[in-house]
Amino acid sequence: MGELGAFMKLQRAETPERPPAERVHDRREFVTTLPLVQLREQGARCMECGVPFCHSGCPLGNLIPDWNDLVYRDRFREALDQLHRTNNFPEFTGRLCPAPCEAACVLEIDEGNAVTIKQIELSIVNRAWEEGWIVPQPPAERTGRTVAVVGSGPAGLACAQQLNRAGHLVTVFERDEAAGGLLRFGVPDFKIEKQVVERRLQQLRAEGIELRFGADVGVDVDAAELVADHDAVVLATGSRVPRDLPVPGRELDGVHFAMEYLYGQNRVTAGAIAAAPLTAAGKHVIVIGGGDTGADCVASAHREQAASVTQIELLGEPPASRPDDLTPWPLWPMKLRTSYALTEGGERSFAISTTKLTGRLGAVEQIHWSRNTGVPPFELVPGTEETHPAELVLLAMGFLGPETALLDQLGVERDTRGSIAAGEFATSVPGVFAAGDARRGQSLIVWAIDEGRRCAKAVDAWLAGDGSRAAAPAATADR
Repeated sequence: MGELGAFMKLQRAETPERPPAERVHDRREFVTTLPLVQLREQGARCMECGVPFCHSGCPLGNLIPDWNDLVYRDRFREALDQLHRTNNFPEFTGRLCPAPCEAACVLEIDEGNAVTIKQIELSIVNRAWEEGWIVPQPPAERTGRTVAVVGSGPAGLACAQQLNRAGHLVTVFERDEAAGGLLRFGVPDFKIEKQVVERRLQQLRAEGIELRFGADVGVDVDAAELVADHDAVVLATGSRVPRDLPVPGRELDGVHFAMEYLYGQNRVTAGAIAAAPLTAAGKHVIVIGGGDTGADCVASAHREQAASVTQIELLGEPPASRPDDLTPWPLWPMKLRTSYALTEGGERSFAISTTKLTGRLGAVEQIHWSRNTGVPPFELVPGTEETHPAELVLLAMGFLGPETALLDQLGVERDTRGSIAAGEFATSVPGVFAAGDARRGQSLIVWAIDEGRRCAKAVDAWLAGDGSRAAAPAATADR
């Protein structure tokens, strides 16, 4: 694999980005790719490990050493085939996955020196689209079985594509006006331009998948009839119930869940609406929560020219480097990271507990907080009370589980966390399956695609067995 000893001669090359001072004035993608010569050098750094731990770091089990070597040898077409063997949408993960594979790379034992796996993955699939290598792959024959997939996020789309390629007739039901779920409406265009999503949707349509938009199952599509009309149903509705902030003043205008803000921003960018219902322009913005959603709120507020942007986190500040006693290699390291959004501006504070929100005439004007101990139960530190201006407060504190109305209508059981109880993807209702965040809880895009693929395999096996409501033989979905 790669060039013998290249990892000792060549340094890791970080992913190139457009300068923050430039990119905050537009909503185009800011991550670019390395030149071909440098990219092949990075592929050469893959060191032919006896045990490639990057495989264990990747939920999809991507064949990383294989395509690293193919890129080094300038065999991109074959590298694409290796990508697609395990991942339906590498252009999604190449943009949005935090790359746990790199954290598990053997070279990451020398912290910060891992192979640039994510960069190579993205470069392969970008070139594939440019060269026209990615084309529809409809099934050679149909089984006559029908499957409804509820939700068009990465899990739902991956599941739909796998089942369709197995020969089943698949319909995806999406309550919004376009497909992608949070990938489309929750993630800003400067991280993934929506044409990237659209071209995959065109492929899915060309392969025979039907996409129905504005179809809210359980509201304007009867859930019981959906189950009765299909041989199998997959619930891939995501984990969409946001965690709230139970403090005085939460009811004031200007205090909103992050997704309310991001959905509006993305719809404006897409031209679906003329003006967003929420704007950060000229306002003092507070983002509560330090994850990816919080970072996207910070970056979006920068592009709206907010007066100030402050991000606060409940947890204490993590260590600057990997704490081997807590998260030793090859585990994902719990260490300090500065998001792309904070390199563009704004302030960040750790170990902050919001105590109340105040304002006049029903609108928020100030946030009041105290420092806490930084660890559960996050006891307040006396004498650390502070007050800051706050005209838009965005709650980005994660999600609690799937919305319950549809689950109650279908009568599916839930686990102790409120997610759908579906240990092997089958729910308590025969013929109804679950995948993605709705089943495993809020997680990464790479896990969503993995969930969709494995759920498709479970559905396909069920349709082929005695438990199905149909009788025709089925092909395999494990392609």
